[in-house]
Amino acid sequence: MALTDIQVKNAKPKGKAYKLSDAGGLFLFVAPAGGKLWRLAYRFDGKQKTLSFGAYPTITLLEARTKRDQAKKLLANDQDPSELSKLDKAEKQANNANTFELWANRWLAHWRVDKSPRHVDIISRRLATNVLPALGALPILDITAVNIASLVRGIAGRGALDVATSAHQTVSQVFRYAIANDTTARVTRNPATDIKPSDIIQSRPVVNQARVDIKDLPVLLRAIDTSDAIVITRIAMKLMALTFVRTNELIGAEWGEFDLEAKQWRISAERMKMKTPHIVPLATQAVELLTTLRAQTGWSKFLFPHRHDPNKTMSNNTILQALKRMGYQGTMTGHGFRGIASTALHEQGYAHEHIELQLAHAPRNATSAAYNHALYLQPRTVMMQQWADYLDELKAGAKVIAITGKSA
Repeated sequence: MALTDIQVKNAKPKGKAYKLSDAGGLFLFVAPAGGKLWRLAYRFDGKQKTLSFGAYPTITLLEARTKRDQAKKLLANDQDPSELSKLDKAEKQANNANTFELWANRWLAHWRVDKSPRHVDIISRRLATNVLPALGALPILDITAVNIASLVRGIAGRGALDVATSAHQTVSQVFRYAIANDTTARVTRNPATDIKPSDIIQSRPVVNQARVDIKDLPVLLRAIDTSDAIVITRIAMKLMALTFVRTNELIGAEWGEFDLEAKQWRISAERMKMKTPHIVPLATQAVELLTTLRAQTGWSKFLFPHRHDPNKTMSNNTILQALKRMGYQGTMTGHGFRGIASTALHEQGYAHEHIELQLAHAPRNATSAAYNHALYLQPRTVMMQQWADYLDELKAGAKVIAITGKSA
């Protein structure tokens, strides 16, 4: 008689192993230790053989019968199901060894040949940091568009939108390389083409803030030095160039936020647009400006107090009006210093994550906010000092040249 689900479920171990027979040679092998294994007894080429289908309850009675029927069809076609099972296992093992990381490393070795060392370093680190932890151990044949979408969504969720787009591009390049170079011809399609980053990432609204071109920055820096603005306003503009914080963050700054000895400006979460703390590493030039400013406004809790009301800060329009009087109406704003720094630092190969974090672009969740503001602090400190040195060179008459060094 055929087995029932209740019989299989209630089969108890005994002192010796025993069998519970189903139909067509299928039986349940019950081990003394309690394990239950599905097996099929059959004859092939005049020999008695046994084929294992797996353990119960992982393999149900219905699934075991399906496997038995498949084996019977093979026997009817004069094929030994055990030999095909061995081939299936070998293929599965080969597939498991054929990981995305294997192909990613092969692609990287091929791709890097004619690239600059800095560009190779950036892509290598992004691959190792963002892509391989999610996809590296997976067999490349098992990766789907769903896996790739999850990867892109996770990176974008950290606020690193450009990195998410770059990760999608890199994954696609690895698949294209694998398709072109897989001698077994098993990698035949690129699942990254099934989605676009724009299907997942919601782009930030673009706000066009007037700013001069990087080539015109030396003239602007010298114009600030010679402008008719009061010294406090000139220092405010110079600090905007050196720190590229938001205008509100600068004019609302309080002396209690600064540790000039440690060369750090720690802005509280309440004053930040993203509502999380922010650390601004201070270059030597910024510390010198702040020391000069303290002699002017150290009596107030604010760096830039209102001229007529010490309980208020200078107006949002103070820097804008100063630039207007210098001849930059419609061509430069306080916010423009952020755009100039971002563009220049990206073009010179500084790590995107370091620049974005210094710009306080990346939104952070409540759990990570406590420590993310200190992320990459050492390389950001290096980057900010190199940026300040670069501005000094430009103001002194140097050409717009590559910034020396890198932040990581």
